[in-house]
Amino acid sequence: MKLSLVVPCYNEEANVPLFYETVRQDFSAAGFDYELVFVNDGSSDGTLRALQTLCAEADCPVKVIDFSRNFGKEAAMYAGLAEAEGDYVTIIDADLQQRPAIALEMVRMLDAQPEIDCVAAYQEDRRESKALVFFKNAFYRLINRFSDTEFVQGASDFRTMRRPMAEAVLRMDEYFRFSKGLFSWVGFRTEFIPYRAQERASGQSKWSFWKLFKYALEGIFAFTTAPLRVATVIGLITSVLSVIYLFVVIFQKLIFGIDVEGYATIVVLILLLGGIQLLCIGIIGEYIARTYIQTKKRPIYITKRKYKNDK
Repeated sequence: MKLSLVVPCYNEEANVPLFYETVRQDFSAAGFDYELVFVNDGSSDGTLRALQTLCAEADCPVKVIDFSRNFGKEAAMYAGLAEAEGDYVTIIDADLQQRPAIALEMVRMLDAQPEIDCVAAYQEDRRESKALVFFKNAFYRLINRFSDTEFVQGASDFRTMRRPMAEAVLRMDEYFRFSKGLFSWVGFRTEFIPYRAQERASGQSKWSFWKLFKYALEGIFAFTTAPLRVATVIGLITSVLSVIYLFVVIFQKLIFGIDVEGYATIVVLILLLGGIQLLCIGIIGEYIARTYIQTKKRPIYITKRKYKNDK
């Protein structure tokens, strides 16, 4: 098997048959064998029925991994990589914003350039609101400044990798996954190509601003300890300012005999220092919580059932 297309699915009932037909059309003259590995990530619509029908009727090898509940796209990608058998593995969405024809182009690039281990796509022209683009750019600037792992701005999970890289990613079995960082951390040579995301074939995006924000925090906590150092710096600066203010108060009282207002000052300092302490404790708590959950060694996902045709 030369290529495995790993397709995470969450409420993609209408897109599944369209995706399959598009793959058939784009790969009709590919000249190599391929398989489709769908992961049903706890969909609440008829996605599983659509995948079962496709598995029974498709004229190419199809696998369906059905999760016991929604574990998230990161877990779905991991499960797909684990089930893929191809020499090359492509991660691609089912909504057709990422066209299968580009995946075919990635395969040809890998064939033509043996020194490259992975071809990844990035959005050259984002059709998003200016506010969202601003926050995404700010995230990449921030994490690249504090992390030892390089994050390519705009790079997506849409990529094709050789089997050795896929195996390396699978060995990274951490519970809190941030694949954009994991793909960079394993260190294989990656070529980036631009692409333009198409309109969704059906349905709406599952990524709200709040989900993107939480995902960005996941990346920061997963690939840098800078927040811990920030907490240390804040504590140090606060301590220095407190000592300086102490000397100011003593100087005012002993030298000038100025009565120092007490109530308002104390209230403000208590609120300020209390807020800083809670912030620092919260940052430390985020790392402790991740360590605590990781030590439980819970599975990244739970498979309810698998389906496979005999093509």
